[in-house]
Amino acid sequence: MSASCEQIFIGIDISKASLDVAIRGQSKTQQFANSDPGIAALLVNLKGLKEVACVLMEATGGLEKLLARQLVLAGYAVIISNPRQAHNFTQSLGQLSKTDASDAKALAHYAHTLWHSDRRDALLVRLPSQQEDALAALVARRSQLVGMRVAESNRRAMAHALQKKSIEQMLRAIDGQIKALDKDITANLDTHFKARLDLLKGLKGVGLATKATLMASLPELGQLNRRQVGKLVGVAPLNHDSGKMNAKMGTYGGRSNVRWVLYMAGLSAVRYDPVIKAFHDKLRAAGKPPKVALVACMHKLLTIINAIIKSGKPWQANYACPQAVQT
Repeated sequence: MSASCEQIFIGIDISKASLDVAIRGQSKTQQFANSDPGIAALLVNLKGLKEVACVLMEATGGLEKLLARQLVLAGYAVIISNPRQAHNFTQSLGQLSKTDASDAKALAHYAHTLWHSDRRDALLVRLPSQQEDALAALVARRSQLVGMRVAESNRRAMAHALQKKSIEQMLRAIDGQIKALDKDITANLDTHFKARLDLLKGLKGVGLATKATLMASLPELGQLNRRQVGKLVGVAPLNHDSGKMNAKMGTYGGRSNVRWVLYMAGLSAVRYDPVIKAFHDKLRAAGKPPKVALVACMHKLLTIINAIIKSGKPWQANYACPQAVQT
């Protein structure tokens, strides 16, 4: 890679084995191993470049996390793009072929585009604190175990008699692991996030899983307004209008793990929280479909949580917190 006095935008296509690196405007790409030595070699190579504005990669199921962390620690601005949006951008360039090298080149162009957009600051990767990182690891492992428990439970329903003993043993082992993780998660929350979570006491539907996921995966909570936090999670209604077409509003994208715990919290809040229940009943009476009403309740619950943490004032069950909802 040759240095340039102009701003440099880098795209990296990530696979399990390799990292394909492209610089915007250059036809040649380079490949590094997706390993600690490979990332170290890439960082050495980047030191020879001046004015690196941004490095962009796609979210690839976690394969990008180590590289993104090392780049941020080295002082580079990093964006992790939604794969669908990156794919749509590549198609807009008229690129029909698909190779790791061509994908890296398209990502380098996408880096330039996003860097000059008004969304740049919101897209830049910010490293979690040590406490958030540890909590996220515990929450992710718990989610994996819950998935394993669901799979084993489904197998039990169709299992041969000779298989059921093994399945029951596995379920007991998984339940034990989940119980131990819940204990670790609770200890982490009590040690590092108690002040923030104490504000939410009494708010129906916000249980251990919801609290842990919010603290680990939504560090922006309390720093954004209601529209911003809703879009970040993917529960804010977005317009879908063009020309004479006036389609129904819908929700798109966002952080799926946060959205999932909000879904479960919303189901509970609709039944037991008077504010959310009244809001849900009003929407249903107005003819809103059940799913639309529930997503609206998820959005309202997130808005209330965000406003409570932003204000520093604890939730009180005897008022609807209208000021918070407006925040």
